[in-house]
Amino acid sequence: MTLQNLLKEYQQAGNLVKVGLVGAGQMGEGLICQMEMMYGVRAFAVADVAPGRAVQAFQSANLPDDLIVETNRLDLAVAAIEEGRRLATNDASLLSQIPNLDIIVEATGVPEIGAKVALDAILNRKHVLQMNVETDATVGYLLRKMAKAANVVYTLTAGDEPGTTMELFDFASSLGFEVVCAGKGKNNPLDRTSNPDTVAEKARMRRMNPKMLASFEDGTKTMVEMTSLGNAIGFVPDVRGMHGPAVTAATLSKVYVPKEAGGILNQTGVVEYGLGVSPGVFVVFTTDHPKIIRDLQYLSMGSGPYWALYRPYHLTSLETPISIARAVLKGETTAATDYPPVAETITVAKKDLKAGETIDGLGGFCVYGLIERADVARQGGLLPLGLAPGSQLLRDVAQGEPLTYADVKVDESLTIVHLRRLQDQQVAAPNGK
Repeated sequence: MTLQNLLKEYQQAGNLVKVGLVGAGQMGEGLICQMEMMYGVRAFAVADVAPGRAVQAFQSANLPDDLIVETNRLDLAVAAIEEGRRLATNDASLLSQIPNLDIIVEATGVPEIGAKVALDAILNRKHVLQMNVETDATVGYLLRKMAKAANVVYTLTAGDEPGTTMELFDFASSLGFEVVCAGKGKNNPLDRTSNPDTVAEKARMRRMNPKMLASFEDGTKTMVEMTSLGNAIGFVPDVRGMHGPAVTAATLSKVYVPKEAGGILNQTGVVEYGLGVSPGVFVVFTTDHPKIIRDLQYLSMGSGPYWALYRPYHLTSLETPISIARAVLKGETTAATDYPPVAETITVAKKDLKAGETIDGLGGFCVYGLIERADVARQGGLLPLGLAPGSQLLRDVAQGEPLTYADVKVDESLTIVHLRRLQDQQVAAPNGK
């Protein structure tokens, strides 16, 4: 049965997948609007700290005001959803307590909030759709294990690069091909010093959060996305920060191959990004079977011995309902880390940092992320990017230098710090158990 027919039958039987969403910004608003166009799935509760934003997101989806209930009271929230109305709140913790929600979607991009929301949802036996790759790249392995123990789904989303690339990887690897590289195109020119002030005008014109745009431009978003993808499929970065060459769809299978074959890679089984193929995603694969090689050549895939699968688009939050439906109705995962992480996004000084300074959020003024092998990061005591916000510098760190645990005092009160401590213990245990 197709997913559309499954959703249609689900609604015709008097059911709807009831979604709770945390974060009604650009991504969250688009998700709400998209679900209103579909069978079988709706946003019934939306939480956002900005006054009025949750209501505005519902209004953007053309929902009438008399259908929207604003409250932070659990009893009123439950009653509203039972009546088929929609809840707008500024209390994200409320959503996991509402029994008549099927799945919680986290879309804030703030690592600490992503960790708290996911943990609360899992403890309340709700499925989790993690759009917050910043959280997933830091503690996704532990959250996935906890979700399995609670018999719920923890998953990344279709439409974002890790989930979209996973579809190509799963296709190629399921057919028995050897995937040598998986990655994405980068949407913005790379500027490691980009910050909310330097992108303010561009962000205003694009109706974007300046911090979000800065995190795109400084490369952080690409690094955490490829960290989550790498951990989901067991692929490492070839070098710290990846290569990031200029490529086209036609040159993918020539560039992302081993050096001895004329490419740039020192090894196979790596994640990468490229300039010139955004907003697409890709995998590069090979085979040594003579018949399969002839068939690939006949099918105009190229002469080989490496071939590329390239999808020239990803629809971000507009595709998220697909992952929501699959998680709730079929128990399926789009992408998640089921084995001990092999990649890490480490923290690098965006400017000269001074002792006593407190690190701001991602896409801010203080730090950016670079992907690194997880074993290298552990051996060097390198600070995971998701733990950086709120940490206080204990010593000066020069611009461009990676931060270590010894350089900072992390905020031990944060949920994401507690989860990361536990994850590190589990990774260090035999077989990661």
